[in-house]
Amino acid sequence: MYTMSTFAHSTKINFKKEITYASNSIVSKRVLEKSTGNISLFAFDQGQQLSEHSATFDAMVQIIEGKAKITIDKNPYPLQEGETIIMPANIPHAVHADEKFKMLLTMIKG
Repeated sequence: MYTMSTFAHSTKINFKKEITYASNSIVSKRVLEKSTGNISLFAFDQGQQLSEHSATFDAMVQIIEGKAKITIDKNPYPLQEGETIIMPANIPHAVHADEKFKMLLTMIKG
């Protein structure tokens, strides 16, 4: 996974345009990072995935382009542009790109 730099404050952002796909890769860009959580922008090429894992805090995925499959506690949830799902803390989850897609990930610590 390739990570890019943080966005500047007071900047107008169009998330669809702020990140591009890379062949056979997942690209991420940190939007905001605080001690209480962070927001990251991702672009997944078709077939890419984040394997099953868990986190000690809640995370929210917003699909901003394309379609994705989010698995939470072994249950698959197909999502498309404009849809959002919350992945609860300490529950295994995974992300899979059946096709190219972009998402915004918001993680809340605490």
